[in-house]
Amino acid sequence: MVSILQGGANKETLRIFALAPSMREHNVNKGLSPPVSENNLIHTMARADRNLIEPHLTPVKMDKGMVVEERLEPIRHVYFPRSGVGSTVAMVQNGRPIEVGLFGNEGMSGTAIVMQSEYSSQKTFMQIPGDGWSIDAERLRDLLGQSTSLQRHFLRYVQSLMTQVSHTALSNGHAKLEERLARWLLMCHDRIKSDKMSLTHEFMSIMLGVRRAGVTVGIHILEGKGMIRAYRGQIIILDRKGLESEAHGSYGAAEAEYARLIGFDRPD
Repeated sequence: MVSILQGGANKETLRIFALAPSMREHNVNKGLSPPVSENNLIHTMARADRNLIEPHLTPVKMDKGMVVEERLEPIRHVYFPRSGVGSTVAMVQNGRPIEVGLFGNEGMSGTAIVMQSEYSSQKTFMQIPGDGWSIDAERLRDLLGQSTSLQRHFLRYVQSLMTQVSHTALSNGHAKLEERLARWLLMCHDRIKSDKMSLTHEFMSIMLGVRRAGVTVGIHILEGKGMIRAYRGQIIILDRKGLESEAHGSYGAAEAEYARLIGFDRPD
């Protein structure tokens, strides 16, 4: 897939996601950029649905390591980040966890509630701290029953997230480690406001499901190509276009699907 994001030098206008070409041209022509201070999933709701849900949203700080959902336990609250990155990880008993999905200010936790379940089959926690809004899960369930358009909006997000998860599986099964690392760094980069990301080798090894030594090798490869610079506990993105090329098509399809299903403009 052809790269469709602007390079890191233009990061003053925060990208939430890679845009499909038609969506990118639309935003440029209208002088728009994805909202920095809001959660885009709420931003793109119909006005009536925003009016329905906003009175029930509570500001919340989301610290690093905060558990948003525990595996096989009832979901109490659903979160809509404004900043930060959340990760959903899967693991077998006594096994090494691996990230299967992530979200930031483009999305939400609690998709099981949207699917009319009470708990998640996986654990979700904050990998990069931030802030956002929360809503009581039971209240959200009530609101979904009141508005078919709100339910449809969230279901479209679930579909885009399923696309991300399927491409994560494809990448894990077929891509080289440095390609997987490039894709993962791009996905984190989409969701934060800076080219600098606080990420340790140990943490990245958990997210990618590989040993720490493997992550070190992958980082050295990307550093050698001038795409990133790694310090203790920090990764700096130097060449975003290079990372997109290094990902070899494993990045972009899920992002384009999100742009198609959700977009960045309010429908009204």
